[in-house]
Amino acid sequence: MNQNRKLMTGGALAVLAVLFVAVILIGNRVFRGAQVDLTQNHLYTLSAGTKNILADIDEPIHLYLFWSDKETHGIPQLRIYAQRVREMLEEMAGRAHGQIKLEVIDPQPFSEDEDRATGYGLQAVPAGNNGEKIFLGLAGTNSTNGKSVIPFLQPNKEAFLEYDIAKLIHELTVTHKPVVGLITGLQIGQSFDQATRSLRDPWVIDQQLTQQFDVRQLNAASIQSIDKDIDVLVLIQPKKLPPDAQYAIDQFVMRGGHLLVFVDPDAETDKAGEDPNNPQAAMFADKSSDMPVLFKAWGIDYDPHKVVLDRAHALQISVQPGAAPVPDPAILGFVKSDLSPSDVVTANLDTINVSSAGYFALAKGSKYTLTPLIQTSDDAMPVDSSRVKFLPDPTVLLNGYAPSRERYVIAGRLEGQFTSAFPDRKDAGHIAQAKDKGEIILVADTDLLSDRMWVQVQPFFDQKIMNAFANNGDFFINAVDNLTGSSDLISIRGRATSQRPFTVVEDMKRAAEQNSRGKEQQLQQQLSDTERKLTELQSGKAKGSEMVLSPAQQSELQSFLQKKVEIRKQLRQVRRDLDKDIDALGSRLKFIDIALMPILITIAALLFAAWKRRRRRSAA
Repeated sequence: MNQNRKLMTGGALAVLAVLFVAVILIGNRVFRGAQVDLTQNHLYTLSAGTKNILADIDEPIHLYLFWSDKETHGIPQLRIYAQRVREMLEEMAGRAHGQIKLEVIDPQPFSEDEDRATGYGLQAVPAGNNGEKIFLGLAGTNSTNGKSVIPFLQPNKEAFLEYDIAKLIHELTVTHKPVVGLITGLQIGQSFDQATRSLRDPWVIDQQLTQQFDVRQLNAASIQSIDKDIDVLVLIQPKKLPPDAQYAIDQFVMRGGHLLVFVDPDAETDKAGEDPNNPQAAMFADKSSDMPVLFKAWGIDYDPHKVVLDRAHALQISVQPGAAPVPDPAILGFVKSDLSPSDVVTANLDTINVSSAGYFALAKGSKYTLTPLIQTSDDAMPVDSSRVKFLPDPTVLLNGYAPSRERYVIAGRLEGQFTSAFPDRKDAGHIAQAKDKGEIILVADTDLLSDRMWVQVQPFFDQKIMNAFANNGDFFINAVDNLTGSSDLISIRGRATSQRPFTVVEDMKRAAEQNSRGKEQQLQQQLSDTERKLTELQSGKAKGSEMVLSPAQQSELQSFLQKKVEIRKQLRQVRRDLDKDIDALGSRLKFIDIALMPILITIAALLFAAWKRRRRRSAA
């Protein structure tokens, strides 16, 4: 009997083995080249923007993934992420019609491959079990000796892995430095200070901009159109733009140009009215900026006379030398929780400081989408900009403070298929409506760009050392860098990560722990009560006498001890039930992974094969 049972078991295993092999062979033959992404957030499905970038590659690109495979056997989390990187690169290479050549390199210590990695500018970080330096970087080259690198692919940036790789590929397909058009009403470059009669250093953001991009200064007073080779147009403090300048900006957006706008209800760095012979002139000059015609066409509500206060994010400032700092609800320090975690511009930033900022909102009936990049807390309120000017003590702004319980958008990404703000213009080549969906980044503060809000510049011999205490500069460069990419690149958003917790198991554990904790607390309370009673009994005895428990007291103590044992049994049962539930869950998952999925694939393959045979018979 036992022998027959063994034979039957062996036969069943043999049949399952043959079935498994058959499933693999049939699946490989029938579904060759086919992929089905069954992950909840479609982790392995490339976005449409990435696919378009890959389809447009017209010259060979070589990608080199430097990954310290052998040095990371004891770091499973990093290995899982590296496999995710490799799979995404292989997927992109497979969709590039042979234009991407991928090479995976394991740079051993003191090897030529390690020298090659460092030569590309990749960074090795100490992450091994014994402090070994680990490479996980990507380098790319094109046929014209162009190079682009990601020094280290950080696992905490997995949400933007697709964007970062697609950006690297896009950079290799573009042979010129991105062109940025700049229209500004502020003196952000080197300028002459009339008060000191000396040259004023350029703002740090101006230096960063000119280092990374081909910047063209545009004169708003004479501009008639925006050159077509300008990738992104940056507007900083646009004040009373002439109609032709507004129309030029409008048409730039209509033909798919990318726009970054900084306006302000009270630009503290605005030099309007500045006169060394009349210091009062600048105090009463209008320092607000607005683009009412264009904002209306874009479905945006913006009041150039409203400043948003936020008591929860008020920064401490010193009103007088030596005086204790006081909170200023008009000078705000936004932290990570106030910044969009899903937008590449703000996802990896920690702090952004603003001063006397305005806010944006979608107009009623607007057909566009405004996604917040920076927003206030719900302890905020708008006030007239006149209230924040010439304040000797900013704490007066807290008098009668009445928050609206709304979160105001300080900066946002505006998206939609834009319509011209000048429908009646009859200029040659006039575009009434954009052909494709466009994007505009709007910021309701210009002071955040000034050095005082985010960076200290100190002279050091013949050089200047910059010490950033906020991410304002990173925010600005990220926004420009993002918009200089193609529309396909800009459309790629942050994705979910592959590192997902076992929420079902964790919930089961949490529920069991809560149950256990309640019983333990009950036991502890009973123990404390009993000890208190025993202490009371003992304190009633004469000194030096032995403590003798009455039969009733002994019975109470015995009852407690029995109850303690019973609760311990219950706790053990809770843990056993927990383990049993987890084991059952594991068995179900194993069945789904090992048995159910192959069965479903087999059924699908058989149905597909039958359908193909039927088609061939019908054709015959």
